[in-house]
Amino acid sequence: MTSDVWLPFGADEIDGLPEGLDYRFWNGDQDFPADPAECAFYVVPYMKGTEVSVRPLPHMSSVQALQTLSAGIDHVEPGLRHLRPGVRLCNARGVHEASTAELTLALVLASLRGIPDFVRGQDREEWRSGFRPALADKSVLIVGYGSIGAAIEDRLAPFELARVARVARSARTTERGPVHPLTELPALLPEADVVILSTPLNDTTRGLAGADFLARMKDGALLVNVARGPVVDTKALLSELESGRITAALDVTDPEPLPPGHPLWHAPGLLISPHVGGPTSAFLPRAKRLLVAQLNRFARGEALQNVVLTTGG
Repeated sequence: MTSDVWLPFGADEIDGLPEGLDYRFWNGDQDFPADPAECAFYVVPYMKGTEVSVRPLPHMSSVQALQTLSAGIDHVEPGLRHLRPGVRLCNARGVHEASTAELTLALVLASLRGIPDFVRGQDREEWRSGFRPALADKSVLIVGYGSIGAAIEDRLAPFELARVARVARSARTTERGPVHPLTELPALLPEADVVILSTPLNDTTRGLAGADFLARMKDGALLVNVARGPVVDTKALLSELESGRITAALDVTDPEPLPPGHPLWHAPGLLISPHVGGPTSAFLPRAKRLLVAQLNRFARGEALQNVVLTTGG
């Protein structure tokens, strides 16, 4: 039985890893650190894109588990067809909630309070005073109420909101209130001052924020995307932004990275951050804790956490 573990960090940088496994460092370099056929547990390099993430998969004939360091798994899904049945794919639930929720709140506040305009004014030594929208008394809709969506609401709680509505794939009840099914989204959109997208990218959510979705948003509403770029229809969003009817803040775009000359760069009412929801000082300690926990379970033959799918299932 193979015991190779491919890590994007040096094993000597992580305290608490179990003994008895052979740790190989690979962070997306052209050369593999060992024979991929001997890999039993593959930790996917962080933020290296699909091409790098899936490159070893056709050769990993003995792999038993894949662990992403991102909440989303869309970057590795194209390579899963190369794997034998029974391989477990685990995501990084618990790693990115704090960072992504922080950025979401920053984007909401910066957009409402006009921070980008203040920065431009400072560059030009212009005193751009005036009234701006507050987050207080606003109605917020969180579309994609998983662990990140819940962490976002936790950070919104002190801001004296009028209402928080929650949407997920299916209905359920939480300590903070009901979660509405996706089928009720069209009725909820017109009531929201701020719409936050924190969904995974899949066949259901690709293009979710299209022309009909955006048209249902109330005049003056703010759209915030911290999910994946293709959850929003870029062409439809550009049309709404150029009309001035809504505003937006995007941590993710389609295409990504956003190329020079793309019209999103200069769209009115748009704040862009370059996919920085996860990579902060909070990432590394949480990622290491996750890997230690998962690999200790793996070494003991116990069930892994955060299993989002099993190949061949």
